[in-house]
Amino acid sequence: MNSSELSIAAIRSLGIDMINKANSGHPGMLLSSAPALYTLFTKHINIDSSDSKWFNRDRFVLASGHASSLLYSILHLSGFDLTIEDCKEFRQWDSRTPGHPEYGVTDGVDASSGPLGQGIPTALGMALAEKYLSEKFNKKDLDIVNHYTYVLCGDGDMEEGVTQEAASLAGHLSLGKLIVLYDANEVTLDGPLSLAFSEDVKQRFEALCWQVIDVADGNDIDAINKAIKRAKRDTTKPSLIIMHSIIGYGSKKQGTNATHGAPLGAEDGQHAKDLYGYHYPEFTIPEEVYEDFERSTIKRGLREHKKWHKLLDLYAQSYPEDYNLFNNAVNNEYSFDYDDLLKEYDHTSKEATRDTSLKCINLIAKQNPTYLSGTADLASSTKTYIKDGGRFSPENYIGRNIYFGIREFAMTAMLNGMTLHGGIRVSGGGFLAFSDYLKPALRMSALQNLPIILPLSHDSIAVGEDGPTHQPIEQFAMLRSIPNVNVMRPADANEMCACWKLAFESKKTPTTLILSRQALSNKSGATYEDVSHGAYIVSKEEGNLEGIIIATGSEVSISLEAKELLKEKGKNIRIVSMPCMELFDLQSNEYKQYILPSNCRRRLSVEMAANFGWGKYVGLDGKSISVDSFGASAPANVVIPAFGFTAENIAKTYLEME
Repeated sequence: MNSSELSIAAIRSLGIDMINKANSGHPGMLLSSAPALYTLFTKHINIDSSDSKWFNRDRFVLASGHASSLLYSILHLSGFDLTIEDCKEFRQWDSRTPGHPEYGVTDGVDASSGPLGQGIPTALGMALAEKYLSEKFNKKDLDIVNHYTYVLCGDGDMEEGVTQEAASLAGHLSLGKLIVLYDANEVTLDGPLSLAFSEDVKQRFEALCWQVIDVADGNDIDAINKAIKRAKRDTTKPSLIIMHSIIGYGSKKQGTNATHGAPLGAEDGQHAKDLYGYHYPEFTIPEEVYEDFERSTIKRGLREHKKWHKLLDLYAQSYPEDYNLFNNAVNNEYSFDYDDLLKEYDHTSKEATRDTSLKCINLIAKQNPTYLSGTADLASSTKTYIKDGGRFSPENYIGRNIYFGIREFAMTAMLNGMTLHGGIRVSGGGFLAFSDYLKPALRMSALQNLPIILPLSHDSIAVGEDGPTHQPIEQFAMLRSIPNVNVMRPADANEMCACWKLAFESKKTPTTLILSRQALSNKSGATYEDVSHGAYIVSKEEGNLEGIIIATGSEVSISLEAKELLKEKGKNIRIVSMPCMELFDLQSNEYKQYILPSNCRRRLSVEMAANFGWGKYVGLDGKSISVDSFGASAPANVVIPAFGFTAENIAKTYLEME
């Protein structure tokens, strides 16, 4: 047995031991893909396990996250901070080896993965970030941004639609430093792939402008090595390397779905190890295997990292201004000063928050040269275009406007990848009603603490004539239900600017900015501090507090009008604007009591969406003016009053509570 064969056997055997000890896991792809990942890590990938966040490292995404034991085995052997003891804690509480890879939990993991399909679009975002930054900063003979992005995926990823979305865009953008290794073992959880899939993946990806390379035997590391070399030579096309393999290789049940997601057990695990010629106790790695990775993966990574630092030092001496900009971007030093912008507005101003948002985007772009903006084919409606920023394209990789096309899901997964890569901040727009398409990727943003920004316009039934298909109802509740997501719905320009600052300067929390199409009066007078609390008193009661009306977005202005009607009837009402429930929930009990005192039980919420979630603010004695059916197609000035969003109806509803 040569050193490569021994190392591959060790990777497979360590994975078998991890899964058997946990009595949980997925051995199938571990055993079929071990030769591919061994080849990639020992012969190609540039990483430094002593500094896993080295900026110019090659990125790796395990799209098929269920094969996590394979990745953990490789990371351990490559010298990352992942011990054999960590491997023994696979899938256990508070371990560094969770069931699927988690960014920020395991050293060396570049992205959380598990939900099939999102790996390739996430990696595409990384490749896009690399391309933009290399075009912006590299100088002749000083390529300070120059790396590849690799993916390992399986048949399940190929079935997911979001993979198709991303593959289509990757080919269109000619992102040739994206290389996908596809373990084509033709088995999924339910059985043979042929139960639900019969397309020619090679022809599909060739039609999408990819370079496609076939490897007939997934155990042939020489063929895999040649395929990766060939993929790296063509920088004009992303590459798909199709490796035909046997799922669960070495198991008595190899080639069947029985090996996909169940431990092999002691007997079958030993059978596989005997087939590999691996005769060592459980969780034992021979020194020869560590030496193999030391002289290949580890030493190469250290060498490339040192070369890069020398290059960076020379860059800093030759181009100090660009170096400072690069260094700030890498260290995520971003800020937004909107004071001059606010001078354009007063109480007589009236503007759609999507238009104010566009002004914020362009001001942010001026202040932060590595901020990019994009949208899912709706720039003219969502108002996301950076003026004079140019279009990111094969003809202009320095362009700052990304045309994601009608691909909300892939767009958001790409935002995750760009943010994970680092060196840029990015936002992506769409219609609020279509946020359902992007929700799975936003969930991964939140799980990984990625502060992506989603400006989502056409926020309510005020969309009007487009009708119920385009009028969001339940989307507010859906977005608010995701942990670690700030859902911000500004009432006017003052709140809008503050919301953008909060979103842009966030370090760990993604933000959805809910924007109006119709013009809104600038009446709040809100400060940044007001909005940062999530809710504040926009109009205080005169005399003893009798009741509270809580509103968001366009409904704040209507509620202020309702207060005047109630004032005529001698009612002392407080109006509270709540642009962000999540931020309000983080405030102290003292602040919450100040805004919503518990002894005031007459409370009314006003929002053009489902009332789900408002109960904790209005209480059992309160009421909600909401939209708990789908909308209707008619002009906005007909739809809005038809659903009860008038000052008169708000006042009437409040009085009915007495």
